[in-house]
Amino acid sequence: MFDELLRYPGVVEECELRSPFGFLAIHGGSLERGTAEVATEAAERGDASLYAVRQPDDLHWHIPSALVDPSGAPALNAFLQHVDLVVSIHGYGRKGHANVVLIGGRNRQLATRAASVLRAAVPSHRFVDDLHAIPRTLRGVHVDNPVNRPRGGGIQLELPPTLRNRDGATSDHEALVAALASLATAT
Repeated sequence: MFDELLRYPGVVEECELRSPFGFLAIHGGSLERGTAEVATEAAERGDASLYAVRQPDDLHWHIPSALVDPSGAPALNAFLQHVDLVVSIHGYGRKGHANVVLIGGRNRQLATRAASVLRAAVPSHRFVDDLHAIPRTLRGVHVDNPVNRPRGGGIQLELPPTLRNRDGATSDHEALVAALASLATAT
């Protein structure tokens, strides 16, 4: 299924292998706008590895993360084999949650560290790292989710539009990217 998405006209797959810390955005482009841009900027600033998929404006194909199979995506597989830790950038929108960031994924130590760094950097938003307070479908803990496949696993950040899009508070967006890059350089 994921390999079919990658063959769709206009879908762009990016992979840059740098440090063993990586940023991932599998729902970029028209699907979860701004996620690929956040991952790309953080990876560049933190000299981290990057894997991103950007869908064209005429496509909104959401493949659940647990169904993203790296065996049919050589670049994703290479990325997951290269990195030790990963931050997967996702987008969500729920009424009453415009300033709430959810921090899921199986690496709870990294989640706690990320929550601390992000709270200090972006005080205008609330960062939820208690898995029980995150809706099940947004927790990112399924073993087949790409964020959990590297040796050290990773975290899944569910960002509201206020942090993903540059038309929101630019200073918050910049602070988010800088904080994420600092996670990559501190590891």
